[in-house]
Amino acid sequence: MKIEGEGKLLRVFIGESDRFEGRPLSEAIVRKARELGLAGATVWHGIAGFGARSRIHTAKILRLSEDLPVIVEIVDNEERIRSLLPHVDAMMEAAGSGGLVTLEKAEIIKYR
Repeated sequence: MKIEGEGKLLRVFIGESDRFEGRPLSEAIVRKARELGLAGATVWHGIAGFGARSRIHTAKILRLSEDLPVIVEIVDNEERIRSLLPHVDAMMEAAGSGGLVTLEKAEIIKYR
């Protein structure tokens, strides 16, 4: 699939311990994006971060956090991204996740 021009970048900020129907929430979001035919998705694991509760989660040698930050990024055209948003919202609500979702313009140069 080739996409060029203006698109949307969806970022979902969650914790690695967030679950949806027995699997990691990040995996559930990626699977739903694939099911809906979106161009692709990437999951990033962070080494440190904090969220709404201001509790710092970090990966250190002496103390490994059980809830490191995770970001799911998906780039596609606006229509496809917006078709995914209700599913992401429902998954995050069911997971009890206090995550954050951002949506921004993205100039897509090449996708093969």
